Amino acid sequence: MFQHFIKIVPTTYVKLDGSVLHTNQFSMTKLDRDVSGGIGEGGMPGIFFSYEMSPLMVKYTQTSKPFGHFLTNACAIMGGIFSVASILDGLVYASVKAIQKKIELGKIS
Repeated sequence: MFQHFIKIVPTTYVKLDGSVLHTNQFSMTKLDRDVSGGIGEGGMPGIFFSYEMSPLMVKYTQTSKPFGHFLTNACAIMGGIFSVASILDGLVYASVKAIQKKIELGKIS
C-alpha cells in the first residue's frame, strides 16, 4: 500500500515593481507498507493520496535596502578583519619575543 500525504500552502510573491504572483507551495510525505496477510497487518492494496490545505498563507515581499546599509555592513566587516589581524599580530609578536628571550638565556638551543 502506498500513501502520499500532500500539504498545500498558498503563497504570494510581491516584487519591487508592485507585481503580485499568487501560487502554492507543495510538500509531500510518502509511506510504503506491506499488505501481505500478516497478523495485525492488513489493508487494501493501492495508492492513496491525502491533501491538506494550510489555513495560513505565506507572503514574500521583495525589498531593497538603502546604500547606507551597504556602507555600514562593509565598514563592520573591515573593522572585524582589522581587529582579528591586530589580535593575531599581538600573539605572534609576544610569541617571538618569548622565544628570543629563552634563546638569549640558553634554554632553547
